[in-house]
Amino acid sequence: MQGKALPGFRDFYPDALALRNHIFATWRSVARRYGFEEYDGPPLEPLDLYTQKSGEEIVQQLYAFRDKGDRDVALRPEMTPSLARMVGARAQALKKPIRWFSIPQLFRYERQQRGRLREHFQLNMDLIGEGGPLADAELIAAAVDILRAFGFGPEHVQARISDRRVLKALLLGRGLTEAQLPIAFGAIDRTEREQPAAVESRLVQAGVATAQAKAVLETASLRGLDAVVAALAKVQGGADAAEPLREVCGALDAMGLGAFAQVDLTIVRGLAYYTGTVFELFDTGKTLRAICGGGRYDDLLEQIAGVDLPCAGFGMGDVVLGELLKERAVAVPAPAALDAFLVAVSGEDVLPVIRLAHRFRDRGLAVEYALKPQAVRKQIELAVARGAPRAVIVGPDERKAGIAVVRDLRAGTETPVPLAELEEGGWTK
Repeated sequence: MQGKALPGFRDFYPDALALRNHIFATWRSVARRYGFEEYDGPPLEPLDLYTQKSGEEIVQQLYAFRDKGDRDVALRPEMTPSLARMVGARAQALKKPIRWFSIPQLFRYERQQRGRLREHFQLNMDLIGEGGPLADAELIAAAVDILRAFGFGPEHVQARISDRRVLKALLLGRGLTEAQLPIAFGAIDRTEREQPAAVESRLVQAGVATAQAKAVLETASLRGLDAVVAALAKVQGGADAAEPLREVCGALDAMGLGAFAQVDLTIVRGLAYYTGTVFELFDTGKTLRAICGGGRYDDLLEQIAGVDLPCAGFGMGDVVLGELLKERAVAVPAPAALDAFLVAVSGEDVLPVIRLAHRFRDRGLAVEYALKPQAVRKQIELAVARGAPRAVIVGPDERKAGIAVVRDLRAGTETPVPLAELEEGGWTK
């Protein structure tokens, strides 16, 4: 029996790799338009880099082991701890705000499902050293512009935006205590996956009074900036809590991206380290998991690296995005794009074809030729199979006349072109 890839891991055949490369190229293009610089780190890190942020329970989700140097290590499950370590090492020397992005391969030992594997590539964009709402809006805009670059409009994707400071003000104003906020956030995070009665029951069982449990559900149901601001006006500290969210939405409107954004207080993000704005991008058909997610995490660098810098960022994985591109039948560049296939009519024409092919390659053109003697018909069939738009045919008569025949493999037409002109890229003129 032939070997298979491990469960949750992928083989990238040329067509799959073409899709991955298309995704990567688009990520890099948009990130650089926003002034972000690319960085990377090691795929293997000390285990405690992750346990100090997420606790010992995360070990069950990691590819963790003891290496030959008797060190406890893990394949990276996320990039943010590595980012924090790297920024912490050079915090004084780095010009603020820091705009960095990376495309790491990440590993988690978890249950597979559509849109989630045990390895994936992920765009991480982080803006460090700026705590204002415009930094949050900048990241949301970059995430939206990536989807726009793939041809998606607001009818296809939406950024759902919330703010933990808003949720905190609303919930405290409705009678919950500080100690109950993590329970309430967890309940709000489940409101789209569970029936309201089940969420309310879970809250009551956790010690939240029935009236406050209902208030949690009412808060989660708020949609739109106006409704949220109106609710905040009724609670202590609500006006201050509303201002960052108002500024984020105003900035997105100014960019012309307002149609892509909606305020939705069910978005809390599962990770406890978020401190302010949070957001996720979804397809409007709601057939897939979140395309990306992120927000503000102002305390994490200090926890990991002892450096007090405000941070915001997001991650966008290639698995869900790839599913969306396939679902919407988005055109992807071919795995290999030949400019021409060179055809030798006889054995005596092979060396002249090889010489011509190398001159084309020196000019940056992609060409191929048969690697063993074949009938012209077979070579043309191979050219078509390779997706070449044209065949350049060289035979004894052509060489004697100082020409080659350029056959358009799509139109079926033929044009004689002088060899001297052809060597200078004659068909491209």
